[in-house]
Amino acid sequence: MIQVIGITHQQEVISNIPLNEFDSSSYRWCWIDFNKPTNQEIDYLDTVFRFHPLAIEDCTHGLQRPKLDYYEDYTFFVTHILTKSLTKEELNFFIGDGFIVTFHFEDSKELNDIWNKIIKRQNIEKWNEFTVFYHILDKIVDHYFVVLYQIEDRLDKIENNHEDKMDLLLDQLFDTRHDLLTMRHTVDPMRDLLYRMINSHHLDGIEKRKEYFGDIYDHLLKLSEMITSNREITSDIRDSYISINSHQTNKIVRILTIITSIFAPLTFIAGIYGMNFNYMPELNWRYGYLGALAIMTCTSIAMFIWFKRKGWF
Repeated sequence: MIQVIGITHQQEVISNIPLNEFDSSSYRWCWIDFNKPTNQEIDYLDTVFRFHPLAIEDCTHGLQRPKLDYYEDYTFFVTHILTKSLTKEELNFFIGDGFIVTFHFEDSKELNDIWNKIIKRQNIEKWNEFTVFYHILDKIVDHYFVVLYQIEDRLDKIENNHEDKMDLLLDQLFDTRHDLLTMRHTVDPMRDLLYRMINSHHLDGIEKRKEYFGDIYDHLLKLSEMITSNREITSDIRDSYISINSHQTNKIVRILTIITSIFAPLTFIAGIYGMNFNYMPELNWRYGYLGALAIMTCTSIAMFIWFKRKGWF
């Protein structure tokens, strides 16, 4: 579906303009949105707008790394939207003098919010193609914070959970680390893109609003630092879990070793008197059985007291 909106020189907003009837010279600036376009509509990027084949290819072939490419009459931008399920979606921009073209295969709430603002004519005299670009980017980055805060809440629950089994907690922890890695693979390229944008001398529209785009860059820097910090926290929690598990294992092994050590002399005594030789001392002793039991009991108690004094229990 292709939607066209035009802002006239008298600051009037004209929407639902058929693309075949659209005349850009009649408008101060315009916005053309390709939302889930068909193959025929994708061809308009070439036949109507005359965009470069490489830029069109980047639009249609999977997730490209966030970037910008300069062309003669426009600049091409690739950005990434991150959903709550941590699925990356690509949103592309073609921005030139007096026009902005957006291209995406999935609905974008961030884009729809800005589109509706323009339809409602909210301070329309202050808007142009780069203002639209800024507000969409700002909403995209703001949503990154929402996703990251959800991950942090999950991490807090894992850290404070003392009821579930450790194997389950470790599985949840590794899932969280994977989500943070996915976020980093989204945020860091977007941060690099914003750095190129605000330091470019080819984009007058961005240079005039450098403080605004610089604010988005600052937010991306903060996000990158938060992601790194949270990954370090997951590493600390993982190490703590592994240390606790090792300590518990060592404690169990120590107790089993002590029990084995106590029963070793008892087994020795029982083994000696369990042999079937005819001529063994004490075999005919009336109190031999009770005596053997007494020796075993005293040996066990003495070893237990000795281990206790050593601090092994």
